[in-house]
Amino acid sequence: MPNTESAKKRLRSSVRRRFINRVRKSRAKTSERRLTDAIASGDAAAVKQALSVCFSELDRAAKAGSIHKNKADRKKQRLALRVNKMA
Repeated sequence: MPNTESAKKRLRSSVRRRFINRVRKSRAKTSERRLTDAIASGDAAAVKQALSVCFSELDRAAKAGSIHKNKADRKKQRLALRVNKMA
């Protein structure tokens, strides 16, 4: 357990940050899963919509630092390749 006031404050803030990061990562993963489902269904309109949402969520998580920028770019590239391969 933290002993000093600053350590107690860091614990409180890190708990808040961990929760926010978990929410951002979860939203990105959910949007990836929805895109994967749309690709499997073969509906071009749904894929286009899901791709836009997925890219937005990944960029948002990377901008906030919840995931690394390069990881977001790598995921976006691989997802775009799958979408292009579908077409």
